[in-house]
Amino acid sequence: MNEPANPARNTKVMNRADLTSRLVARLKNEEAVVGGIGNTNFDLWAAGHRPQNFYMLGSMGLAFPIALGVALAQPKRRVFALEGDGSLLMQLGCLSTIATLKPKNLTMVLMDNGIYQITGAQPTPAAATTDLMAVAIGCGLTNSTWAADEEDFERLIDQSLTSSEPMLIGVRIDDKPGTGATRRDPVQIRERFMNGLGVRDAM
Repeated sequence: MNEPANPARNTKVMNRADLTSRLVARLKNEEAVVGGIGNTNFDLWAAGHRPQNFYMLGSMGLAFPIALGVALAQPKRRVFALEGDGSLLMQLGCLSTIATLKPKNLTMVLMDNGIYQITGAQPTPAAATTDLMAVAIGCGLTNSTWAADEEDFERLIDQSLTSSEPMLIGVRIDDKPGTGATRRDPVQIRERFMNGLGVRDAM
């Protein structure tokens, strides 16, 4: 067969910055957002500073696990995680853990362009053959689906705000660079986020 097996290839190629802005615009109740490394958090930074945003620096694959911890620690707060496909491939095991713990307040957004963009746009080993939503469903995250287009993405985000189970939304994105540059101050990022979650007073 010459056609790739990944059904995400039948969805519209969208823009990561635009999708991130659409997500942030729908957050009205101090929802936490964990941005993965590189362009994923650059676009989160550019979409507008919120004390409830956490920006990953330098550690591939940890956006979903960190968001899981936040969701478990604060079950009344909706938590979102933004991750790239290359980073998720580094931590596929987290999908089984999340499926087992079933935090109903966790929504994950997978930004899939099939490449390791920051390091030179090398194709990921899963780019043409692996359906990451099918992998997630196989791990037990049954509420996992590809967004067909921007309108469908917004619909799924709205659905996730009242979901009673963890949700994974896959989006196929282009290879445009990030729209901002996160200020690389780990202490400031941590303190601001903890203050935004109400677990530490502002310094």
